[in-house]
Amino acid sequence: MNNALYVDPGITSLPVQAGVPGDLETLETIQQRVLWLSTSMIHHANRIRPNPTGLKVGGHQASCASMVSIMTSLWFEQLQPGDRVSVKPHASPVLHGINYLLGELDEKYLTTLREFGGLQSYPSRSKDPDTVDYSTGSVGIGATAPIWGAMARRYVQTTTGGAGTGRQYSLVGDAELDEGAVWEAILDPGIADLGEVVWIVDLNRQSLDRVIPNIAANRLEKMFDAAGWQVITVKFGKLLEELFTRPGGQALRTRILDMPNPEYQRLLRCSADEVRTRLPGDGPGSTEISGLIAGLDDATLIAAIRNLGGHDLSALTAAYRQIDDTRPTVIIAYTIKGYGLPTQGHPQNHSSLLSVEEYASLAADLGMDPVNPWGRFASDSAAGKRCASNAERLRRDPVPNAPALTIPTDIGRTPKGTATTQAALGRVLLDLTREAPEAAKRVVTVSPDVSSTTNLGGWVNKVGVWSAAERRNWFDDDRETIMHWNERPTGQHMELGIAETNLVGLMGELGATWSRWGQPLFPIGVMYDPFVERALEPWSYGIYAGGQSILVGTPSGVTLAAEGGAHQSIKTPSIGLEQPGCISYEPAFAIDTEWTLLASIGRLGRPDGTSAYLRLSTRPVDQTLAAVPTDPAARERRRRQVVAGGYPLVRRDGAQVTIVAMGAMITEALTAADRLAEQGIPADVVCVTSPGLLFEAIQARQGRGPGDSWILDQLFPADRATPIVTVLDGHPHTLAFLAGINHVRSTCLGVSKFGQVGSLDDVYRYHGIDTDSIVRASLDILP
Repeated sequence: MNNALYVDPGITSLPVQAGVPGDLETLETIQQRVLWLSTSMIHHANRIRPNPTGLKVGGHQASCASMVSIMTSLWFEQLQPGDRVSVKPHASPVLHGINYLLGELDEKYLTTLREFGGLQSYPSRSKDPDTVDYSTGSVGIGATAPIWGAMARRYVQTTTGGAGTGRQYSLVGDAELDEGAVWEAILDPGIADLGEVVWIVDLNRQSLDRVIPNIAANRLEKMFDAAGWQVITVKFGKLLEELFTRPGGQALRTRILDMPNPEYQRLLRCSADEVRTRLPGDGPGSTEISGLIAGLDDATLIAAIRNLGGHDLSALTAAYRQIDDTRPTVIIAYTIKGYGLPTQGHPQNHSSLLSVEEYASLAADLGMDPVNPWGRFASDSAAGKRCASNAERLRRDPVPNAPALTIPTDIGRTPKGTATTQAALGRVLLDLTREAPEAAKRVVTVSPDVSSTTNLGGWVNKVGVWSAAERRNWFDDDRETIMHWNERPTGQHMELGIAETNLVGLMGELGATWSRWGQPLFPIGVMYDPFVERALEPWSYGIYAGGQSILVGTPSGVTLAAEGGAHQSIKTPSIGLEQPGCISYEPAFAIDTEWTLLASIGRLGRPDGTSAYLRLSTRPVDQTLAAVPTDPAARERRRRQVVAGGYPLVRRDGAQVTIVAMGAMITEALTAADRLAEQGIPADVVCVTSPGLLFEAIQARQGRGPGDSWILDQLFPADRATPIVTVLDGHPHTLAFLAGINHVRSTCLGVSKFGQVGSLDDVYRYHGIDTDSIVRASLDILP
């Protein structure tokens, strides 16, 4: 059943917050200034600021204009200090204009839109100089971020406290709802409890290229309603609503509602005479409509056809008052793209810019000076007082400094027997609860329905599953149930549905709590490595936005032989190498997993922090092959090497070749070295744990980046330079750069074609990464 609520725009009294003036005329004055400022920022960037290269600067004046009423009403009536807002990417100048009027942005920045070091193209938490709650710009990701922000705030509040309360708003363009990531988030069953989530959809019926013929609010209403959201639709303003009460009004309403989107948009480009001809149509009620509009003067008729609810401040206020804080809410606001500009309603106005003449005409209409466009309101004016009182009301307390937490670097145990790096993950987390309980309380794991198959079962049993409210575990008395799913607000594991984009979106917001509330969390997300690529773009964007997290991809590679090519990852090692703001590791042994995971946790939740990506395996490996030193100093030296990117595992006198292996391939590498030695060909073996860190070390050695290069001397000393054979369960180019350290010959083995199902031996042989292939490559490369 459709539970959409339709707003009565007849409410004209605007006060929502105590002590805030409720004068509609003042709010409309502010709205016009916001329109002017956002338009002027883009105009200056494209028409006035020198552009020696002649390359397009760009900006979206029409997309800004359609959001001005919504954002003015939201900021100047509705928001509280604890609220957070995700602004649709193309409306960033509106946000900057509002912040400027509130005194949060210096005038010098208004001329720097899309300039190096200035205002960013799209809202950025880390790069813009004013308050930006959520970075947006990658369509669909910024829209869903407030959902994960709501979960992160609740998690902090129930575990450490200090996150307070507040709604999480998302301002979304209707075309953005085409993104699958949006609906993955909306449909997740855990979202229905998040009553602080409010979306406002800017339904302007246009995308980049055209008027979209089949966007229908009724369909969107049903989709949100089916997901358990409250739906509020703001269709018409009070002028149209008043006309609907007159004779012929119901016919007019039906005609507008039934009219195809392109036909309605065309009316926006018509003169009054053309509207009188086109609007009645030729269907039932056309005579009544003609009679109704015959009594309207031209100005009223033109205003009426543009009088949609998303531009009516009183209608928007009425919508906000109906928000039900017990479940998520979506407000679908009908708008006109380019509202108030000469380009309004034009089907190709998405990126169009006002001409100098059009800009001057807009200035005249709004009573502004096109030569000096940046004036604020006089402090003693009604608008100036409203801005000042609003700024005071929305002022937030400074974010407190994050508490100092000690993360151990070494648990102190040396694994024995046969183990996998995947199993080591869960073991390290459990060890952390004993060795550093205060730090362990900050760990929150996230998975998309793969907790048990990624060896998190013991951890989940220990810490419980987080949920907004406690739920009974109906299997707690079932002795055959090994994994206990105890859901409560103090749990430290969060599980979403099978949607990797949701998982990394939540990770990004959990990883940003240190900068929002001064409460760092250590989010660790676990998913099957083949699906890392599916999650890569939103995870990368989360890192860009300041969210620090650890992504664990497991199981990985063609080592997952029995699962076939669909579940065998190939490119992920090089993804880890190339991802900005992230250190990637592929440990070979359980002790390597422990050391790299602890080091990665230690880098989270701080201004200079970084994210991490660990690629783990289900292949059992003899742990004695790690040859962990027993001397404490030597052990610490090994640990530092592991964390820095790799370590020498075998050194033989007179080595003629160096076998460089990573992760699951270490067993084949060591066996190949032994077989070569039997033939009188000594071979060194180097275990790489992080190609990315080794590449950064090379850059540092060349003076092209910060950091140390000492690890290169310990792995590849010049006096031991030999030809290199590299091997990994992933694309061979990942390690190809290592030959350049000492300028030696190299052969790179790896996986560069889709996998096959089969035994481990068969699959390794198929890809040429088995022991025989390593031996042959080593013999071939010798002088």
